[in-house]
Amino acid sequence: MIRVVLADDQAIVRAGIARILAPADGFEVVAECVDGTEVAAAVARSRPDVVVMDVRMPRRDGLAATREVRALPQPPPVLILTTFDEDEVLWSALEAGAAGFLLKDAGATDLIHAVRAVAGGAAWFDPAVSPRLLAAYRRSVVPDQRQRRRLEELTEREAEVLRWMARGATNAEIAAGLHVSDGTVKSHVGAVFGKLGVRDRAAAIVYAFDHGVVTPGQGPPAS
Repeated sequence: MIRVVLADDQAIVRAGIARILAPADGFEVVAECVDGTEVAAAVARSRPDVVVMDVRMPRRDGLAATREVRALPQPPPVLILTTFDEDEVLWSALEAGAAGFLLKDAGATDLIHAVRAVAGGAAWFDPAVSPRLLAAYRRSVVPDQRQRRRLEELTEREAEVLRWMARGATNAEIAAGLHVSDGTVKSHVGAVFGKLGVRDRAAAIVYAFDHGVVTPGQGPPAS
């Protein structure tokens, strides 16, 4: 079971999400929060695999709550689920440490896939916001030539791991595809973060797309 904490101030929304993320599909909602002030304590208490977080909540919004969760020891990944697709909200979510961003008009299948991916250590971006995500990234980074040189610092295996990450693969899937251990993959992922100057998996994936390491619609790397 994938253990989930839900944070949304609307009871009807929480009920709908909980109905989709049902035990029959491998999920268990272990806590529900009506405000961002409750999330960190709920995470510490229930130790979920993933947090599904709304943005607009009355006392503490989901962005502040995401930062609090990510500051915890061994924090779970956070999937932002919101009706607001403005650039500021999207970029702020990534800056706060969110591993995924999904709009509430997405279908149930997309929600299930997104939660599974984020819980498994991958990242997930709603296709509707991906172009603006890339545009925001381009506006915020150092000149492209300097960024490109960082890719050249990757070893062949590190570049391969980056390609797998960019296609949404978890560490376990990368390990299986490359026939190496999970520990080896974690070591390569850490090296990729350090050499690219990114903080987390989501930023590494954006980097890979923005610099042509992978392209939209491209299949998984050959093992």
